[in-house]
Amino acid sequence: MIREITEKDLDGLLTLYTQLHGNPFPEKSDELNRLWSEILSDRNYHIIVCEEKEEIVSSCVCVIVPNLTHGQRPYALIENVITDERYRKKGYAAACLDFAKEIAVREGCYKIMLMTGSKKESTLNFYRKAGYNSNDKTAFICWI
Repeated sequence: MIREITEKDLDGLLTLYTQLHGNPFPEKSDELNRLWSEILSDRNYHIIVCEEKEEIVSSCVCVIVPNLTHGQRPYALIENVITDERYRKKGYAAACLDFAKEIAVREGCYKIMLMTGSKKESTLNFYRKAGYNSNDKTAFICWI
């Protein structure tokens, strides 16, 4: 089942995120709860999840960015694309990306941007197959 995240899903999402670049499971704190509430209340912040047997097995984030160019149409950013190692190659991440695209279309976005740090050809081909290209733009990152 593909859907947007709900308040009760925090632990499942954080567990999945431990497989994303060795991300540690964060300590429960008031700051974490505040951040979670802020994310849930932001109408432009969409966390999409795929469930299998009531477990979150895949996810991506889609952020809608208001914009003053391109006829004042927003654009979307995709981040944190992840599928549990036990569930890969079953189409779950592609389904999450499709759901994100539906949100972007519904919100009138003129483009969706996605970056990956992977150099693996299989990962790059996955994104190409999902409709993304690496030819139109050049990405630069300034880590802080």
